[in-house]
Amino acid sequence: MADEPKAYEIGHSRIELVQGDIVEQKVDAIVTAANSALAGGGGVDGAVHWAAGPELLDACERIGGCPTGSAVLTPGFDLPSKHVVHAVGPIWEGGDANEEALLASAYRRSLQVAAEHDVRSIAFPAISAGVYGYPMDEAARVALRASEHYLRTNPGSSLRLVRFVLFDARSFVVFARAAEAELGKA
Repeated sequence: MADEPKAYEIGHSRIELVQGDIVEQKVDAIVTAANSALAGGGGVDGAVHWAAGPELLDACERIGGCPTGSAVLTPGFDLPSKHVVHAVGPIWEGGDANEEALLASAYRRSLQVAAEHDVRSIAFPAISAGVYGYPMDEAARVALRASEHYLRTNPGSSLRLVRFVLFDARSFVVFARAAEAELGKA
């Protein structure tokens, strides 16, 4: 069933898949799928900015921007999470514009930035799979592979929980299939 969480143990850490709303997650940090100007916008990023309050945009304006494939951290302000990681994924251009490497880098940098701030639990949306048009099945594979690789190669990291929060049943099912292929049975 789409609403039953799935979990995979990776060393001393855990990767979880849940269906829900990322702004409601009670974790140390949530990730938003940001644009390079960190200016808020639609989809997940608009919801995160709305829920966090106007201080989030002020903090983003002080940072000034973030290149595609990277990530920056701000406070969470009015969110249940202490931090927001702003990850800039690529716009899908058909797969021949280095999209996979840029998407993997956005996940990797998000995890690195979080660990630099002693984050133990982090929640991700499906970066680039909304308005940026990245095919969900490919986005899921890249996200899970990058996260597993980070956890396996950084066993001393503060991160103990990496949660993927999928907004609808279709996205959850796509991520669950990818997780079974990439990470093994839950």
